This record gives sequence, C-alpha cells and structure tokens, in this order.
Amino acid sequence: MTRRLGWFLAGGLLVALLLAGVVSNFASSSPDGLDATAREGCTFNAEGEITGGTCIAQQEGSHQLADSPLADYGIRGIENSFLSTALAGAAGVLITFGIGAGLFRVARRRKQDA
Repeated sequence: MTRRLGWFLAGGLLVALLLAGVVSNFASSSPDGLDATAREGCTFNAEGEITGGTCIAQQEGSHQLADSPLADYGIRGIENSFLSTALAGAAGVLITFGIGAGLFRVARRRKQDA
C-alpha cells in the first residue's frame, strides 16, 4: 500500500469516526420520512404513543435485534446518552471498516491468484 493511500484511508476513517461519534448526537430526533408516513392518520400523546386513529404504525412490533447491545443507536448499559450514542457510532464505523477491509483483501488475493 502506498503511503498516500494509507494517509487517505486514515483521514477517511477519522472523518467517519468524528461524524458517527460526535455529529450523530446532534441529529434530529423527529421521525424520518418513512416513520412519519407510517404514523399519518394516528394521534399521539406527549410520549409519542399512539392514542387513536388509524395508521400503519399501529401494526409495528419490535424487531429481532431489539435486545442487541447496539440497539436504538446506543450501547446498552451506558447511562450517558451522548457517550452511548458516540460509542455506538464509532463501533459501527470500525466494524464496517473492518469488514470492508477484509472483503477487499480477500477480493484482491483472488484477483492475484487468477
């Protein structure tokens, strides 16, 4: 790997870690487009629970990974929400980078063997 490529990858990883670990804490907590559309037609109380009406969101259930350590954009067990979100974002970036680097290395080896 050339020195220039190494600096480029390190810089990209640093920017991704900063965005996921810091900037993500300032993202809007309002429902995104899909959630907002699914909630159309229902009424809600102050906690965001459905109190009436008819909408798609009434049929939603918890997903299979709801009990995982990184569920709900945080790390379970860390009470500080800013730190929990920052660490979950950083962990996601590092896991994704690791998987991508591993796949790239495997693909590169196959190309050299052919």
